[in-house]
Amino acid sequence: MSGTEHLGIRREGATLVLTLNRPEAKNALSLPMLVGLYDGWVEADADDSVRSVVLTGAGDSFCAGMDLKALAGRATGGEQYRDRLTADPDLHWKAMLRHHRPRKPVVAAVEGYCVAGGTEMLQGTDIRVAGESATFGLFEVKRGLFPIGGSTVRLPRQIPRTHALEMLLTGRPYTAREAAGIGLVGHVVPDGTALAKALEIAELINSCGPLAVEAVKASVYETAEMTESEGLAAELKRGWPIFDTADAKEGTRAFAEKRPPLYKRA
Repeated sequence: MSGTEHLGIRREGATLVLTLNRPEAKNALSLPMLVGLYDGWVEADADDSVRSVVLTGAGDSFCAGMDLKALAGRATGGEQYRDRLTADPDLHWKAMLRHHRPRKPVVAAVEGYCVAGGTEMLQGTDIRVAGESATFGLFEVKRGLFPIGGSTVRLPRQIPRTHALEMLLTGRPYTAREAAGIGLVGHVVPDGTALAKALEIAELINSCGPLAVEAVKASVYETAEMTESEGLAAELKRGWPIFDTADAKEGTRAFAEKRPPLYKRA
């Protein structure tokens, strides 16, 4: 298990918890954080005992966006990670889930600020929980900038276009309740409990057949832009082999015997 000074990694059973850890800077993205995030996604993909991932932030914020000085490796002790970015110039986009989709389901637990790059990274997660006082928004146009983390492409595919364009073009903040109302997040919970709710959801995922879970997630994303007939054909191609797996046999046997399934994937 890796991690950096700005990104904590720990296990909660079969869940890998990635914690953005610059609370003094509202968890603004730094080079050490991006390197740790990328390593965390790789670790989750490589370890079959990990069945879900929870992404959260330390302190009272999720992520306030990109810290450009920190990305350059200045003033945060990030210089030792410059070789990683040099070796893989795409590392920061993979870390932010712009150019990487983890195999395992990712549940976001948001408290406080989740704005700019935070809201962009959020769009790469699968299930989203927010505390009552969480704040969302894409503020780039207010600063004469462009939300280049994928929002002009992803957001209109995840929420109704009228809401996506309002968020993108006004640069205004959104409350957690507003974010839930437009479908950006799925759960709003009392402040301080977002992580607990996210872990509860992750545990429900962990209790399911891991091969089926990964196949279902993959099918949802790979068929999203297909026609219905293309998508149904792709779904059969990915889903039918699951019925021949040990997971499927154990799941149906456990149902017949009225007991919890014992999925033994190492």
